[in-house]
Amino acid sequence: MAGSNDKPVGYMLKRVQHELRLRMDHALAAEQVTLAQYAALSSLVAEPGLTNADLARRSFVTPQTMIRIVSDLERSGLITRRQDPDHGRRILNVITAAGRRRIEVADRIAAEIDAAMLAGFSASDQKKLVTLLSRCFDNMTGE
Repeated sequence: MAGSNDKPVGYMLKRVQHELRLRMDHALAAEQVTLAQYAALSSLVAEPGLTNADLARRSFVTPQTMIRIVSDLERSGLITRRQDPDHGRRILNVITAAGRRRIEVADRIAAEIDAAMLAGFSASDQKKLVTLLSRCFDNMTGE
């Protein structure tokens, strides 16, 4: 049987991404948050007041899917929505105190999963991996 070094890079990336997604989904479920909700909440911590379209782009989902995610987050009290004072038709999403508490726990979960994924990697190896993956992304997007 061929070793993992014989596999195409894209295949290995997809395997890692799939396993990461499974572990994140399982661990975050205990905190009653989905991975897509975690991505949206993380984006709102980094950039308060994003629109649904902004959140969809940052969370790698369609705008239609983000509508449902935002509705669920609002219903759970993790975000509030308000009209943009500068652009009357835009609705901005803002994380609540409950959302901040939830994201703090979810961030710890994500960090634990990252640490498990990178076990045995030196700090230098981790930095190199990020650099190489960034270069792959840039090659694919033309950036």
